[in-house]
Amino acid sequence: MGALIRFVLGNFTLTFLVLGLLAAALSLARKPRPLAMATVVEELFAWFLLFSIGISFFYNFVFHVFFGDLAARYIGWAQSPFQAEVGTASLGFSVVGFLAFRGGFGMRTAAVVGPACFLLGAAAGHIYQMIAVHNFAPGNAGVIFYTDLGVPAIGFVLLRLQHRLASLGAT
Repeated sequence: MGALIRFVLGNFTLTFLVLGLLAAALSLARKPRPLAMATVVEELFAWFLLFSIGISFFYNFVFHVFFGDLAARYIGWAQSPFQAEVGTASLGFSVVGFLAFRGGFGMRTAAVVGPACFLLGAAAGHIYQMIAVHNFAPGNAGVIFYTDLGVPAIGFVLLRLQHRLASLGAT
């Protein structure tokens, strides 16, 4: 059980992605049938934003600001003031994610684009660390690395789908 808890907490980006999908599935299960594609995309996108951006980045804020030594060890880095900077940036992304949960398209665009720049930059940094210094710590080369690529990809796909359905007048 301890190993499972460590996995869930240590791979929080995957955990919150899965929880967002489960929340969307529960929300969709309660909707009247037949489900319109726009409804499915709306629920998937809303819950993705709440969990993968809002809650996940808040978790990252807490982790880096209040448990900086632990965060640094998990990533395979030395503790530095950078921890607090990453944490406060994460807090900003978190707030935008919470606002975008049921917000408009502009807010949702901001909630995808800002964190995507951060996450894709982090993924590039992880690749550099893996190649240059052979840092294969779980917080550098594990699930976190893959979600640094996957979360922006999912966000952009959902953003595009919502935009496309809105332009078609789908409800």
